[in-house]
Amino acid sequence: MVQTERTAPADPLAQLFAKNRRDGARMLSSGIVITAVGWIRIDHTAGQIVALLGSLVCLYWWSCYRRLER
Repeated sequence: MVQTERTAPADPLAQLFAKNRRDGARMLSSGIVITAVGWIRIDHTAGQIVALLGSLVCLYWWSCYRRLER
């Protein structure tokens, strides 16, 4: 049995996003929906946390999506 050594990606955060545009768009749209739910309930502490974290994740995913090729 041959063992192959896995190499770590150059950017460790790259594992947190899809490798193609279709899946990336799905992830981004899901993040936007979750963030919108947080913004709807911005008057509640949990809504503020969801809105803040969701916004940060969406910004990161958007920057990753822009770097993807077809």
